[in-house]
Amino acid sequence: MLLKDRVAIVTGGSSGIGRGVCIEFAREGARVVVADVQEAPRRGKYHEQTTVTPTVAEVEKLGSKGLFIRADVSDEAAVRDLMERTEDHFGGLDILVNNAGIHIPGSCQGLSVADWDRVVGLNLRGVFLATRFAVPHLRRSRAGRIIHIASIHAFGGGGGPAYAPAKAGVVNLARDSAVELGRDNITVNAICPGYIETAIQDYLTPDQIEECRRRTPLPRLGLPKDIGRACVFLASDDASWITGVALTVDGGWRARV
Repeated sequence: MLLKDRVAIVTGGSSGIGRGVCIEFAREGARVVVADVQEAPRRGKYHEQTTVTPTVAEVEKLGSKGLFIRADVSDEAAVRDLMERTEDHFGGLDILVNNAGIHIPGSCQGLSVADWDRVVGLNLRGVFLATRFAVPHLRRSRAGRIIHIASIHAFGGGGGPAYAPAKAGVVNLARDSAVELGRDNITVNAICPGYIETAIQDYLTPDQIEECRRRTPLPRLGLPKDIGRACVFLASDDASWITGVALTVDGGWRARV
């Protein structure tokens, strides 16, 4: 097992990509803290229509240990409490996956300032807060790992005036933290998913989903497991000399000119 007995926090772990990361970590022997604003998984119109069991139940089915902690990562006190409760329950922290995020569609003229603040507050500020309060715990680990879930929208426009800039900020935050924390033997990397089949895609139409499928060179859309396996690699000893990178996992979407 690549992550045997390591302790991981996955924010936004109840649904979608975060749930996939939790399950793959458990498969590799990690003890997993599922941090989210709700324990029940989201169910989508197009994807994850039959997902009903809490993520912790899936973690425990695999023979690992799980813990759900309700936490809004845009709230400083909640994030501090998340780290302390993880330390109290499992005795340490080895891996942080900053996955929690939201997308609110809209243009620069249509998106409200309040919604812009909500998206950036969770997608970028929340990543900073979790990183900030995790570092003192990760410094005590023999293999501290921080993984941010960004997006292919970090590399171009089209994701909206809040989502795309926030995800670009996440990628550069990973680079900056990698430089700062290298001396502590903590690696910091980002993963930039393409289209992943999750309930968060409900804002799209079936025609738009099919267009994403058509534009993806590999003959399918991505699954939460695809991002989970990439996270397993970056969290493992196999990636101990990789830091400050943004790994694109998109079925070849960005390969087109």
